[in-house]
Amino acid sequence: MSEKVDILAIGAHPDDIELGCGGTLMKEIEMGKKVGLLDLTQGELGTRGSKEIRKQEAELARDFMGAKFRDNLLLEDCFFENNRVNQINLISKIRRYQPDIIMCNATDDRHIDHQKAAKLVVDSCFLSGLKKIETTFDGNTQDVWRPVNVYHYIQWKNLEPDFVIDISKYMKQKFDLINCYKSQFYNDEKFDDNTPISTKNFLDSITYRARDLGRLVGVEAAEGFLSSRFPIVDRISSLK
Repeated sequence: MSEKVDILAIGAHPDDIELGCGGTLMKEIEMGKKVGLLDLTQGELGTRGSKEIRKQEAELARDFMGAKFRDNLLLEDCFFENNRVNQINLISKIRRYQPDIIMCNATDDRHIDHQKAAKLVVDSCFLSGLKKIETTFDGNTQDVWRPVNVYHYIQWKNLEPDFVIDISKYMKQKFDLINCYKSQFYNDEKFDDNTPISTKNFLDSITYRARDLGRLVGVEAAEGFLSSRFPIVDRISSLK
């Protein structure tokens, strides 16, 4: 039995999704789309917090966003590989949730897990459509499933997007969503260890990137995405 969603957002670590495409997902949920979340690791090697704390924060974020579920593949933080075992496990999730669209990590980024995750997802989406690769869930053989497209959100590096989504009305909600991860980002709580993402400058960068992408297309704020293949539209008038 499947638990179909319209969009499955995947992140190497809890908080990747929220930072990269949180505004877009909340916008889609408000328009009635079913969204699921899948973390590949527990972020257990993060300098601040712990896997237990991050699990609590991730569930708080899921609830705030309104996603249908949050799942975790429990891969090894920083050391997971794009290999057959991990592909089969991810294929089983893709077939279980049958997303039309997958959003996942950047194809090039500062953290080594991000580009590894991007390649693992793209490869697994292709393989998920091959009927001679058999997977099961709850003892039942799963039907093949291949998403229509895979979109990569932008993370640390300022990659040039293939398209952007207007999130002007969702910037405050996006920051409320990010603030669910109090162990990871700049806030009033005090921690002994600072990291590149725990500075005020990093949080500010989320705003000025969104504002700049918005400026370029004539809206207040936007999130950018790269596509694994050419997006298709029904008519030229659908483009803005």
